[in-house]
Amino acid sequence: MTIEHAQFLAQAQSAVGTGEAVAFWVLGPLALVGALGMVFARNAVHSALWLVLTMLCLGVLYMAQNAPFLGFTQIIVYTGAIMMLFLFVLMMVGRDSSDSVVEVLRGQRLWAGLGGIGLAALLVAGLARALTSVEVAAPLNPWAPAGGGAGGLGRLIFTDYLFPFELTSALLITAAVGAMVLAYGGKGRGPRVSQRERANARFRSARPTPLPGPGVYATANSVAVPALLPDGSVAPESLSELLENLPVDELSGERRAVAGAVPEPDPHALTGGRAEPSPPVGEQQDAGPPPTNGAAPRHDGQEPRHVSPEEVRQ
Repeated sequence: MTIEHAQFLAQAQSAVGTGEAVAFWVLGPLALVGALGMVFARNAVHSALWLVLTMLCLGVLYMAQNAPFLGFTQIIVYTGAIMMLFLFVLMMVGRDSSDSVVEVLRGQRLWAGLGGIGLAALLVAGLARALTSVEVAAPLNPWAPAGGGAGGLGRLIFTDYLFPFELTSALLITAAVGAMVLAYGGKGRGPRVSQRERANARFRSARPTPLPGPGVYATANSVAVPALLPDGSVAPESLSELLENLPVDELSGERRAVAGAVPEPDPHALTGGRAEPSPPVGEQQDAGPPPTNGAAPRHDGQEPRHVSPEEVRQ
């Protein structure tokens, strides 16, 4: 290839067509607006959406510059996979604008400002050099592969650069596994405990037996009704601690007795006698004096009696 041929190819490549110019002046401002929106957006989700707009514009610009592989990679990989993953994480975590105001690292705003000033200086220097000293680019290789850049890149990756490609894949997998180990390493269950060790630890503790359930030795099976001991007293560990924090006026008679407003035990305790049938509908019945000793009321005219521990054991 002669020098004149090379100069002709360089001039042909440097010429900008009408469609390319229209695509640049339409997509360039949109990409700039998306970048500014990403920086100045108060919500993290909105910032990620602005970045998606910028990446879409960049992908179309790559296609306009005869680089379809880079354009589709920009849209499919970065916009379709990575940014959507960011959006899902932000929506699940629920980051708000008030969270970003809190300065987690001390002095991070100062260092971030210095880094921004340095990047701005590099950008201005690059633009000044590009606008002042413009040189003719080298012509494209006339012996480029027939399949284009994507086909040539694929052949190079899986032929000449197969080992570096596989090594990079192995490094990425190792990094992913290491991140999972570091994230979940401290949340293990520890060594496995056998049944014998579990039984020995239980009998060495202050209470070898499980806690009593609600409604034991009582006619009601509710969490609001405490368990009763064989002597008829209330087991304090069988009642939830929330009942002690409630106002006494809002509790029923049974709960007030448990909470301490009434010193008597639960009135629904078993009396040892046979339960009497309920009176027919419409028939009046004298309530009688309320029990004062914690025993259940009797409807046969006899005095209520307590259950002794010996009867409960039987």
